[in-house]
Amino acid sequence: MRSAPLVPWPELPTAAWRETYETLHLWTQVVGKIRLVRSPWLNHSWHVVLYVTARGLTTSPIPDGTRSFQIDFDFIDHALRISTSDGARRQLALAGQSVASFYAAVMADLADLGIPIAIDEMPSELPEPIRFSEDNRHASYDPSAVRRFFQILLDADRVFKQFRTGFLGKASPVHFFWGSFDLAVTRFSGRRAPRYPGSVPNLPDAVACEAYSHEESSAGFWPGSGAIDYPAFYSYAYPEPPGYRATKVRPEAAFFSEGLGEFILPYDAVRTAAEPEQALLEFLQSTYEAAANAAKWDRDALECPLGRPGVVREI
Repeated sequence: MRSAPLVPWPELPTAAWRETYETLHLWTQVVGKIRLVRSPWLNHSWHVVLYVTARGLTTSPIPDGTRSFQIDFDFIDHALRISTSDGARRQLALAGQSVASFYAAVMADLADLGIPIAIDEMPSELPEPIRFSEDNRHASYDPSAVRRFFQILLDADRVFKQFRTGFLGKASPVHFFWGSFDLAVTRFSGRRAPRYPGSVPNLPDAVACEAYSHEESSAGFWPGSGAIDYPAFYSYAYPEPPGYRATKVRPEAAFFSEGLGEFILPYDAVRTAAEPEQALLEFLQSTYEAAANAAKWDRDALECPLGRPGVVREI
C-alpha cells in the first residue's frame, strides 16, 4: 500500500529514530563506496555523493565499461533498486536487513548483474567502525521515521537549490555526503586555501585536504550527533576568517557553536517558523555574507539575484 504524502517540514527528533538513523547511515556508505570505486576522481570528492530524488536518494549513473548502472534508495516503497542501462534490475526490501545482510545482498546482486565490485568495508568518518560484512548490530528500520527524514531532505534540497541560484562563482551541486550523512551546498571564493589539517575519523588526510583545497562557505542539514544531538542546519567557512564567529546572523534562533566551529540553526526553529523556507534562506544568506564579508570575497563579481522559473538571468 502506498504511503500517504507528508506535510512539509515534519517533526523528527534524533532520539526517536537513532537506531534506524545509524543503520541507514551505514547502508548509504555501502552504496556510496560502490560509486567511489567506479567513478573517476572529481574535485572535492563530488564523484562519490548521492542526490535527492522524488523517491529517495540515488547514485546517478555509474560507469561500467560501455554500460552504466545506478543504485537508488526508494524511501516511499522502502526498497533498494539496482538498474542497468541494458535493462536489468534487482530490488531489495530495506526492512529486516542488518548492515551485514544488506552488504551481502547488494554485492550478490551486483555480481549477478555482471558487475563485480570490491570496496573498503570499513565505515568512513565514524568512531569504532565495524566491517560491513560483520555488522549485525545495526539492523533497525522504522519506515515512518525514514519517510519523515526523506521529506526533510526534499524540503531542504528545494531551498538549497534556490539559494544556489544566487551565486555565479564556483559552487557545488546540492548533494548528500554519506560519510557525514548530511545534505550540503558549498560556495567558493576562487582562491586557494591553506592546507587542511586533516584528522577526520577514518578518513585519509589526503581526501580531507583535497576537499578543503579552496576557500569556501558551506551550509547543510544533518540529523544531529555529538555536540548537536538534534536535527539542524549548519554553516561554516574554511579557512575561518577573523571576526566570522562573532557576526550576528539570522534568524534569531541561529547561533555559533564553539564546539563545532559552525553556525547552527536548529531544524525545529525552521519547522515551527511562520515561513520555514524564508527562515532557512535567511540563515543560508546571512551566514554566507558573514564568511564573504570577513574574508573579503569579490561579492560584486560572484553574486546575482536568486533565479526565477522561466526567467532568463539578465546580463
